[in-house]
Amino acid sequence: MTDPGRVRRATMRDVAALARVSHQTVSRYFSDRGGLKAATRARIDVAVAELDYRPDPIARSMRTRRSGRLAVVLPTVAFNPARLLSGATTSAHDAGYAVDVVSLAGGSAGRAAHIPDLIGMGQFEGVLSYAPLPAGVAESVDASTTLVVAGDFDDEMRGIGDLADGSAVADLIEHLTGLGHRRFLHIAGSDDFASARARRRVYQETLERQGLESLGVRGGDWTGEAGRSAVNGLNRADLPVAIIAANDLIAAGAVRAALDRGWRVPGDISVVGWDDEPLARYLSPSLSTVAVDLERMGRNGMLRLLAAVTGSEIEVDDRPLTRILWRESVGAPQV
Repeated sequence: MTDPGRVRRATMRDVAALARVSHQTVSRYFSDRGGLKAATRARIDVAVAELDYRPDPIARSMRTRRSGRLAVVLPTVAFNPARLLSGATTSAHDAGYAVDVVSLAGGSAGRAAHIPDLIGMGQFEGVLSYAPLPAGVAESVDASTTLVVAGDFDDEMRGIGDLADGSAVADLIEHLTGLGHRRFLHIAGSDDFASARARRRVYQETLERQGLESLGVRGGDWTGEAGRSAVNGLNRADLPVAIIAANDLIAAGAVRAALDRGWRVPGDISVVGWDDEPLARYLSPSLSTVAVDLERMGRNGMLRLLAAVTGSEIEVDDRPLTRILWRESVGAPQV
């Protein structure tokens, strides 16, 4: 029995009747396929507002295969993906899409099993995976949903591809030699990371090519204590030295140890970090660092997905993701 006090929700046919158009015309209006006269569109606008009509998203997606939703897949949320997701979701929202963030555990095999199910739900027009997928998975999913694999991270969200580009180390060394530095130390991150291995390799190759002195490679993890320990292992005879640290936390530990020993930063020691953590600019001295544009990485991945979903040409910014920021922790050596 129908509740007489219940207000019936307006339907698309109600909109069509009030606007004096066909049901198909209203459907075209909401699917944004174009071809409607301005006067027709205006009448539908008025009818939609008067009836407070809202399309049923489930029915609409079943009918048009357009849900207005995209999914971003991460292998884990153990790290903070905020900057990456900020770039991705902003681009999607600007294009009129909602975004769901999905974390799929179980490594590449687990994702291989769950990605087809995720796509088979029919809720998403496109899926952007920031985790690698086994060969053949992309070809096996429902073709009605677009799948784009960005492949910027491994299963543990350790950067690969552009994120592992260590070429900025050569630019750091060039600038530091221009200031007069001839002796260097690299405090490296964990070798489990492709980025740490790449920075170590570029450091060693650049110093060998330019005939500069290296005090070696120390460290091996990403902690401030690694920076403190490396600097405490130096002798005064090693000064002046330019230190290239694998991240800002290591660099901060190196600066703290140098100041505790009464050494000048800069002057006796110049220090460069990596990542441009928000606190880096507020340290004393403020920390020179390599900024990594994770927002742009997220935006570029989403733009590639949007281009595939909409079939349009969308320009992606393929400039290097890294940018060197020179601050107070670097200066000419003083002997």
